[in-house]
Amino acid sequence: MARINLLDTRTTSFGDLISNGKIYRVPPFQRDYSWSEENWEDLWQDILALHTNPDSSHYMGALVLQSSSTSDKEFTIIDGQQRLATLSIIAIAVIQKIQNLVDREEEAEANKDRQEILRRTYLSDRDPRSLRYSSKLLLNENNNDFYQSNLINLRTPRNIRSLSKSNQLLWRAFQYFFNCLEKLQEVIQSGEKLATFLTDTVAQRLLFIQINVEDELNAYTVFETLNARGIELSATDLLKNYLFSLFRGPDDLQEAQRQWRRIVNTVQMENFPDFLRYYLSLKETRVRRERLFKVIRESVKNAQQAFDLLDQLENYSSLFIALGNSNDEFWRDTPDNRAYIRELELFKVRQAYPTLFAAHDKFTRENFTRLLKLVCVLSFRYTIVSSLNPNELETLYNKVAIAITNGEVTSPRQVFDNLRSIYVSDEKFSQDFSLLSISTKGQKKKLVRYILCKLEADASHIDVNEDSFSIEHILPESPTDDWRQYFNDAQIEELAYRIGNLTPLEPYLNRQVGNEVYPIKQATYQKSVYVLTQNIVAEEWTPDTLVRRQGDLAKRAVHIWSSDFSA
Repeated sequence: MARINLLDTRTTSFGDLISNGKIYRVPPFQRDYSWSEENWEDLWQDILALHTNPDSSHYMGALVLQSSSTSDKEFTIIDGQQRLATLSIIAIAVIQKIQNLVDREEEAEANKDRQEILRRTYLSDRDPRSLRYSSKLLLNENNNDFYQSNLINLRTPRNIRSLSKSNQLLWRAFQYFFNCLEKLQEVIQSGEKLATFLTDTVAQRLLFIQINVEDELNAYTVFETLNARGIELSATDLLKNYLFSLFRGPDDLQEAQRQWRRIVNTVQMENFPDFLRYYLSLKETRVRRERLFKVIRESVKNAQQAFDLLDQLENYSSLFIALGNSNDEFWRDTPDNRAYIRELELFKVRQAYPTLFAAHDKFTRENFTRLLKLVCVLSFRYTIVSSLNPNELETLYNKVAIAITNGEVTSPRQVFDNLRSIYVSDEKFSQDFSLLSISTKGQKKKLVRYILCKLEADASHIDVNEDSFSIEHILPESPTDDWRQYFNDAQIEELAYRIGNLTPLEPYLNRQVGNEVYPIKQATYQKSVYVLTQNIVAEEWTPDTLVRRQGDLAKRAVHIWSSDFSA
């Protein structure tokens, strides 16, 4: 039965949706209206194609509605508010065009009747007390007043610039479609043709897949099933709406809204699902994206629990952003952490975030720094050099995060003991490093600079600035024929980006040697301040020479990227 409820689907049109006294509500805290001219133009071109081809139809995508528990005529719009709002605005623009005909006394009585019928069909009936029209579509708390007062009642706002951005977009959408209609000269001269354009083309031949769900959990599952563009945003909105529904008093609700805005402004909407998953991984095992909403529903059931969750999320939000930005002010008081954070950025490591979340709360500053170093070493060995399966990382870091949260793991050494299975052995690391090849083009270039910088600092015992040198390819990327007496085409392709073929060199020396033959390069290398480069003293540069050098660098790498706790 649950599956039937989840996938209660049908094909429907805008006209079918909006007729028969049905009311559609956008959740009060759903995102504001955000469509812009690009979206309006795409929709209008689709409508024009239908207008010129009367036998055609156009698919508008899925529309997710939540049924009301009290009325079979009321629905909450979970996904599709932008499309429904825009189609309603087109209906308003058509009705305004008919009003223009009435004002010009063209078939005034007939057009008044048409106008009234269209209003009742696509907008709503008139209130007998205020004589104002209210919509069958109710927008969110930021847009609904403007939509009802100005658009539904065809009242031009006094000061458009004073409107919020989303309300300006609503008004601009009306103006856009009103002007588009003006170009359909064969339509706007007749109230009958305007009515036909709305009822037959817009209302009947723009089709939706209507998906009805019974509760928020099913709605969330639908988002995951559809895998639509923008799913993260919609899923985040759904989570927000559920939390806000738990607050009863206006003061609590306003405070929750303020707190939510601070969190989302910090982590950014598109990152929120990942952020929430890392937070939940402090207590839950194997939290998948598709289970986020279910976990929240099971653990947060009242206003106090919702506030507790928001407090925790706000507490971790700054750390979440700082883990991806070594220049963040968060590290001002712990500057030693910045180098390790840069490495995590470079390695694109996020599986460790739950462990780092937990440790930042529970460990001393010194131990948190030691843990950052450990995570960098583990990541470099496991991911960068040995290219092992990242799935195991997430599971293990999740378990360690829970253990730290529960007080079972209290030090970096204990973390290492729990992660020992992903610490690549010295033997394997050395073997893999001996074969390591990384392109020096694009984003990978930063990784090569980092590796050469660490190798040089170890050889010279001097800190090296990663931006101070050029990456010299001993065997050039585009070698001259002189090089081909030692390297064939296959070897050139295989060996040009091997770490053993790369070395730091001053930019001016790098420009001097260019694609020169090896003896000229080797003589120039002796002028360099970089010890790694000075040590290139082989008489010839051949595949065997390159492999031997990389083997020597691998031995150096073993103790550079070594855990403090592996002995």
